[in-house]
Amino acid sequence: MLALQSFKIMPKASSFSRFTRGVKHTIKAFASTKHPVLVHIVPMRRCNLACAYCNEYDKTSDPVPIAEMLKRIDKLAELGTSVVTISGGEPMMHPEIYEIIARIRHHGMIAGLISNGYYFQPEKIKKLNEAGLDYLQISIDNVTPDDVSKKSLKVLDGKLKNLAEHAKFKVNINSVVGGGVANPDEALIIANRALELGFSSTVGVIHDEMGLNKGLTDHEKKIYKEIKAKGARSYARWNWFQDELVDGKEYQWKCRAGARYLYVCEEGLVHWCSQQRGTPGISLHEYTQKDMEREYITEKWCAPTCTIQCVHQVGHLDAWRDKQISLDDFNKRGGGKSLKKETVAQVLNAD
Repeated sequence: MLALQSFKIMPKASSFSRFTRGVKHTIKAFASTKHPVLVHIVPMRRCNLACAYCNEYDKTSDPVPIAEMLKRIDKLAELGTSVVTISGGEPMMHPEIYEIIARIRHHGMIAGLISNGYYFQPEKIKKLNEAGLDYLQISIDNVTPDDVSKKSLKVLDGKLKNLAEHAKFKVNINSVVGGGVANPDEALIIANRALELGFSSTVGVIHDEMGLNKGLTDHEKKIYKEIKAKGARSYARWNWFQDELVDGKEYQWKCRAGARYLYVCEEGLVHWCSQQRGTPGISLHEYTQKDMEREYITEKWCAPTCTIQCVHQVGHLDAWRDKQISLDDFNKRGGGKSLKKETVAQVLNAD
């Protein structure tokens, strides 16, 4: 096991290295549907903030022990995973975060991190460089902190300057509209600041507690379109599905969550995504190719109004192939181990 004090220093994630490894994993994703493309893994649920719209944190839980985290990373490598993104809670609060990142890179997987941005002092950024982090995303909700969110540009601008000066990894700043954000115009200010600092910029639509679309006002739609028009095209900007959602329309697509995308919670269970925790709710250590085959081919009830960008982005890779069927039909065909009724109650519209 790698020790925290002496984790292996990985090659710094240069732009060329990220590009070539990205191309390799993209080719792999198109060539085969038998492995996860992207996994979000939670090393701790605790967070230093309490954003009003967020249902992904608590204030008391302990970090997952490092030995168990490394086992989970090893299992993801065994499944053939391409990208592992560490989320939370606030993952930078985990005392062995650098070792977790180094383990991901040790297996040849791309290492990402989603953070609220509060913990990026120069010395920590340098350790992230040494661990081999490939990319970081920070979501900033407003310019000045309010009752909804403390992830504000005024609070975080100093940390963003640290990242601009010291980070060897790619940084994306995501601004948001909808969901009770008081002033949508501030999202445009945040996007412009991200570009000034040399970062990429994306815009997200805040979802409800189920990860579903709430719709935007006319002014929020205007701001959304202005931000989306900024910056260079990249995989992070594969978000055209939102164009339908902001107009209050459903988006028809094939959600491959549970197969091509996995969400692994702090308890080590595999779920469709952060907003559908409990389905399928199987331990990662017991997750098999059969489980991924079932989730790949079966429809998801929540897909038409889903706003979870990362799941959509993965779904684009397989949009052209393999029609999906209902879970009921899959089980009737003898497609493999049936799920317990209580874990798929919403899918089957059961009581």
